[in-house]
Amino acid sequence: MTVPLEDYAMIGDGETVALVSKTGSVDWLCLPRFDSPACCAALLGDERHGFWSLAPKGEVRETRQSYRPDTMVLDTEFRCEGGTLLVTDFMPQREGRPILIRIARVTQGRVELVSRAAFRFDYGNMPPWIVPEAGGLAMHVGPDKLALHSKAPWEIEDNAVVSRLTLDEGESCSFVLAYGRSNEVVGDGVDVQEALGDTERDGRDWIARIAVDGLAYPDAVRRSLLTLKTLIHRPTGGLVAAPTTSLPEQAGGDMNWDYRYCWLRDAAFTLDAFVECGFIDEARNWRDWILRAVAGAPDKMQIMYRVDGSRRLDEAEMSWLPGYRFARPVRVGNAAAGQLQLDVWGELMSALHIAQRAGMERTDQGRHLEHAVVDHVAEIWTKPDQGLWESRGKPRHYVYSKAMAWVVLDRFLRGEGGDELTDERRSELNALRDRMHQTICTEGFNEGLNSFTSFYGGSQVDASLLLLPKIGFLSMSDPRMVGTLAAIEAQLVQDGFVHRHRMEALVPEGAFLACSFWLAECLLGVGRRADAVKTIEAVLGVAGNTGLLSEEYDTRSSRLTGNHPQALSHLALIQAVLALKRFDDGERNDNADL
Repeated sequence: MTVPLEDYAMIGDGETVALVSKTGSVDWLCLPRFDSPACCAALLGDERHGFWSLAPKGEVRETRQSYRPDTMVLDTEFRCEGGTLLVTDFMPQREGRPILIRIARVTQGRVELVSRAAFRFDYGNMPPWIVPEAGGLAMHVGPDKLALHSKAPWEIEDNAVVSRLTLDEGESCSFVLAYGRSNEVVGDGVDVQEALGDTERDGRDWIARIAVDGLAYPDAVRRSLLTLKTLIHRPTGGLVAAPTTSLPEQAGGDMNWDYRYCWLRDAAFTLDAFVECGFIDEARNWRDWILRAVAGAPDKMQIMYRVDGSRRLDEAEMSWLPGYRFARPVRVGNAAAGQLQLDVWGELMSALHIAQRAGMERTDQGRHLEHAVVDHVAEIWTKPDQGLWESRGKPRHYVYSKAMAWVVLDRFLRGEGGDELTDERRSELNALRDRMHQTICTEGFNEGLNSFTSFYGGSQVDASLLLLPKIGFLSMSDPRMVGTLAAIEAQLVQDGFVHRHRMEALVPEGAFLACSFWLAECLLGVGRRADAVKTIEAVLGVAGNTGLLSEEYDTRSSRLTGNHPQALSHLALIQAVLALKRFDDGERNDNADL
């Protein structure tokens, strides 16, 4: 039976994550890193495709799942006939090989519990060979090995490791899963309680660095920051868009994409959120990751990369997986990496600009890139592209893409790069920036509709237009933005949530959660605080008990949809709450530095 996405929580070690359901099952786990093949892929299929359940035997009356405050340590409490079982799941920060620890403890009564570890490598396609090794069990396929260690008795059933034991009140049993190469002996060597204490301290010490006081919804902001930290690949500083692939944007549809990569589009949003919240080291690491990925050739820049900055994201279909709620195909890789999307050069320049304003030293590479990006965008900004939403249809002259091309010149001329130009070149670029702005306002604004449109000559809006004030292209006080906001509210808002496009399909995709937060910022820009708060709270209300947000929300079924959890949703949440604080403090909500 399919588990709703809001009933999944995430644990991670800074290099990969596991999704743990409210029923106590690890249904998604990629090892050794975010974009590696999954050894638990039941999320995209069923029990045949890999899972690890740890729960009471028999009927469960009630289940509660929550994180320990300010940590990524997950507690799942099961109340059953015999008593209460608490399962604690976490992944210690990696110091060698990845480890997942599960602790079962009876807090009341007497409980019979069952651990069933049915790992299937290669995205659920390959059962392992299971042998005793180093005081535990080793499961290997090709180059990969998992070792499971526990004092619980075990037996092998249907190529799964099964443990059954009964615990009395106060008793506990630990299970340690470690990953390694198949030609290595993967031992235990873990002090479980010490690892638990270290993992709790890591989270609490990190979030204690937050530098903003008096925020509305502080718990949601702190949980979002911890979620983002967990999605950062610690060795490189790259932020993955989501830790999952192929969770559908449209029920039963084929809009199923792999998001386990780093999008340059998230660059400015991420830097802005981390800088304003005081996490300068994380912001600098992300800036440095971007510079390494782009290297010295902006004309060869991709919209996304792997966590280590590598470029190959060839797309393939996993035909043996039936998909989440039977949405197929299940894809690995992402062909959109090869698309022309003009906005990414603006995201890059904006990120470098934010880094400069935050006091980060401007590198020689960054200086070279700024000049090279300006020259490149000056040549290509008139081309049609696939747009922010990565359309796989006909290229068009998308308004947001053009506005982000304008951002390239605007940030460069307002930053240190503008001071390095000759008077003649500065005059040329100033004139080009003004011409770009005028062209966008002329071609992208429909006088009859009193609104900007999705693309030149179009007659419909899309939610990317909500970002025009955020990037400093126009103020929300401009009548053209007031008209655009009215059109978006009329055409894209349903039940308080914003959709990316008009909802004309028979089975429309879900509302895009980040867009609702963008709407809230625009509402604040026109002084509609109560409506902004209502919008923010509507989105916060659809998160699961653990506070995680997916990419989208289906207002008809009242379910989260799309890849889960989604970094952009949590980034947008943080930024909307920060905008609310600025509004309440009487400050301008002018984010022209984004």
